[in-house]
Amino acid sequence: MTKLIYLDHAATTYVKPQVLDVMLPYFTEHFGNPSSLHAVGRDAHKAIDAARTAIAKAIGARPEEICFTGGGSESDNMALKGVAEAYAKKGNHIITTAIEHHAILHTCEWLEKNRGCEVTYLPVDAEGKVTAEQVEAAIRPNTILISVMAANNEIGTLEPIKEIGAVAKKHGILFHTDAVQAVGAIPIDVNEMNVDLLSLTAHKFYGPKGIGALYIRKGVRVPSLIHGGAQERNRRAGTENLAGIVGLGKAIELATGRLEESSNRLIRLRDKLIDGLLERIPYSRLNGHRTDRLPNNVNLCFRYIEGESLLLRLDMEGIEGSSGSACTSGSLDPSHVLLAIGLPHEVAHGSLRLTLGDGTTEEDIDYVLDTLPGIVKTLREMSPLYDEAITNGTLGK
Repeated sequence: MTKLIYLDHAATTYVKPQVLDVMLPYFTEHFGNPSSLHAVGRDAHKAIDAARTAIAKAIGARPEEICFTGGGSESDNMALKGVAEAYAKKGNHIITTAIEHHAILHTCEWLEKNRGCEVTYLPVDAEGKVTAEQVEAAIRPNTILISVMAANNEIGTLEPIKEIGAVAKKHGILFHTDAVQAVGAIPIDVNEMNVDLLSLTAHKFYGPKGIGALYIRKGVRVPSLIHGGAQERNRRAGTENLAGIVGLGKAIELATGRLEESSNRLIRLRDKLIDGLLERIPYSRLNGHRTDRLPNNVNLCFRYIEGESLLLRLDMEGIEGSSGSACTSGSLDPSHVLLAIGLPHEVAHGSLRLTLGDGTTEEDIDYVLDTLPGIVKTLREMSPLYDEAITNGTLGK
């Protein structure tokens, strides 16, 4: 049987046993509705309060500033749509970047079409970075929100969130960051970074799917997207996902409790994989910043091949990766992130994202380094583009 090596942790992670263990009782014996006044309900409410406190501690917030959601996409929607509605009298201009997750980009498009908002999509450099100076130059009198992701989900580049937050604070503009890939991977402090709203989700750091949170700084007005009961301080109606919330609290405790140790290990394995692939596979390039990137992210393009074919061949060899965001895996279009950093369509189509995790070993990296170059070589030998480049003497140009 072929060995299975899972290198798609940016798409999702498994639920750690310690997380599952604390969740299970809340499906059975501690099943109460947190809004109920009896003892079973009060126990459920206490569990939610404990998870809220754990999340707040992990990002430098106050417990009352944490609002539970159904995941990162809902948190992004709640932040952008909520600010657009609550601050409509102040303005209608939003600043974001061209490489945001589609949960941000599609929400911005919706706000443009349905709420008359104006959105500036800032370009990024060849490594996927935007600067605080760019953000400041884009500010208008009617700007109400800046939304820049902490770390890109495809190419792993870390953005200068602290500097952008300082610009936002200087101009009195709310600042949101999609930190879905960053929380549990790099240190986050909402006060040090001058962040007013922050999105996170449990399944990126070994928690359950379907549960996330939005940090909302005290004093920031964000109306509810879902109306009904008074849960989450009237910010999100509906009976809480009790077991999911407990799992999120435990997962973020585990992830942030050994952040430096985990990060150092992943960086070493990440760099070994990047250096080895670039050395062994000609006509390849690294996407994203070489050092200012997520500890576990490897994203490369291999010229003269299709990423989909590469993924299928890797899958046959027991290596699970992706060509970009899992949310766009059904699309035949090249990644909007790779196009935004200046890659032509034919190069962007040959992308591969490998994202490491807690279970990734040195042996796994060695196996990929031994296996992937041969697959790329085989696919290139089958590629008319490769033959044409050889014939025309344009190989690598």
